[in-house]
Amino acid sequence: MEDTNNKDQQPIQSPKKVKQWTKQKGENSWTMFKVLSEFVNGFETMNRIGPCISIFGSARTKPEHPYYQLAVEIAKKLSDEGYGVITGGGPGIMEAGNKGASEAGGLSVGLNIDLPFEQSHNPYIHPEHNLNHRYFFVRKVMFVKYAQAFIAMPGGFGTLDELFEVLTLIQTGKITAVPVILVGTDFWKGLRHWVKDVMLDKAHNISPEDMDLIPIVDDPAEVVKIINDFYSMDEGGHELAPNLDL
Repeated sequence: MEDTNNKDQQPIQSPKKVKQWTKQKGENSWTMFKVLSEFVNGFETMNRIGPCISIFGSARTKPEHPYYQLAVEIAKKLSDEGYGVITGGGPGIMEAGNKGASEAGGLSVGLNIDLPFEQSHNPYIHPEHNLNHRYFFVRKVMFVKYAQAFIAMPGGFGTLDELFEVLTLIQTGKITAVPVILVGTDFWKGLRHWVKDVMLDKAHNISPEDMDLIPIVDDPAEVVKIINDFYSMDEGGHELAPNLDL
């Protein structure tokens, strides 16, 4: 019997001339073991710590800047609530987060990344919780798996990369829907308006409820309230647990 569903289907043609690499660096099979060792080291360290909050933000923010000081205050309040603080381990907002946690007697974790410029770990990280990463994707797993909430302070491309990756993982159900909080109305309001006006209203590329994923606040107390309300057992809150199963 003739397959009528495929009668108009054209056979797949062989590709035309395909470009070749001008230069190709062959990956040594031992690279796999470097990646595995980085995961093992990260899991063994991070599994021993309690619930944490990840703070993202610019490495270029100076200590005298209001956003730096705001990050310090937020980290102190989170530490007072019993949360550890995870940052990228570098200067700027990352340093501010670790500083606030350290000064409040809280857990201060740094996930450093080897970069050709600007990145060196700040002095406010507990030595036993200072991890060094070669691979961005391994570092991102550590950021996401052990965080009970994500705080995005003003930053650059790296901050946006981390923010939208987290939002994508939540939107697609790959991780638990934990709070994502944008801090700094002056910095973030334009982006949020664009997401609503263009992505949602004009292009219909997201759902209306997705807007609830990106609240903007300015007050450290409000940051803490959002997180505490999310986990409040008095109101049927969520469990404190690693939010990514591999």
